[in-house]
Amino acid sequence: MTASPLLFDRALHRARLDRAARDFASADFLKARAAQDVVMRLETILRRFPVAVDLGARNGHFFKTLADSDARANIDTLIEADLSGRMLGGRDGLRVVADEERLPFGDATLDLVTSTLSLHWTNDLVGALIQIRRALRPDGLFVGAIFGGATLTELRQSLLAAEAELSDGASMRVSPFADAIDAAGLLQRAGFALPVADVDRVKVRYAHPLKLLQDLRAMGETSVLLDRSRKPLSRKVLFRAMELYAERFAEADGRVPATFEIVSVTGWAPHDSQQKPLRPGSAKMRLADALGTTEQPTGDKAG
Repeated sequence: MTASPLLFDRALHRARLDRAARDFASADFLKARAAQDVVMRLETILRRFPVAVDLGARNGHFFKTLADSDARANIDTLIEADLSGRMLGGRDGLRVVADEERLPFGDATLDLVTSTLSLHWTNDLVGALIQIRRALRPDGLFVGAIFGGATLTELRQSLLAAEAELSDGASMRVSPFADAIDAAGLLQRAGFALPVADVDRVKVRYAHPLKLLQDLRAMGETSVLLDRSRKPLSRKVLFRAMELYAERFAEADGRVPATFEIVSVTGWAPHDSQQKPLRPGSAKMRLADALGTTEQPTGDKAG
């Protein structure tokens, strides 16, 4: 097997999260939204999960949202895990510092894994999903959310245009995100059964683009690309990018939008009791008969 290319500096990402831990609550609105969505999904599933893990727990929004939900009664033990020890500090409960790329859980030891807005920073997303699937017991559930490809499209375009205009060339300053269309396919590649994916596109409006940058820093969501420019972004380029952002995207009242695409996914660790797709040729009725039409020949196949 060929190793996946390294996209992100995970040590730098940990350092950024450690730095963000103190002020994370000032910009945790997307984390709260994703956690609420996961809890709502769990409320529709009437079964017990003896052992659950929340990956990328950050400041505990999933734990706090779950506590006010009827779904809490279905989870016996919840372990919060995060790449940053500082994010986990200052609260009670079972907590473990864990890298999503090297999960410390044994095979078939968990019944539920949740993860909101952290797995998009893994170098091998499918590999991380495979580890999650292996850690789940048969018929265990994974519910997660990652940022999708349209996230921060306005900022990405503005930075590229400003740097191309004022420098010799432009470098990528905003991390790439997974295509929402491929989300269910990623779960299938990782071996999950019954994968489902859907998209929540959120538009956040700011008085000035610089406030968006402040929020991204407070979230620990600033770029940690390995192939990033080691040359700091000059004030001239930054301010030109902010000008372009306002010129191109400002709305009628002068505020600027920032797009965040949250891709939610669910998948089950395979189990014999789960519904299986029918084998080709096993149908009991022809499609033409079901539709009340006459079957038309399509011609000979090429040899």
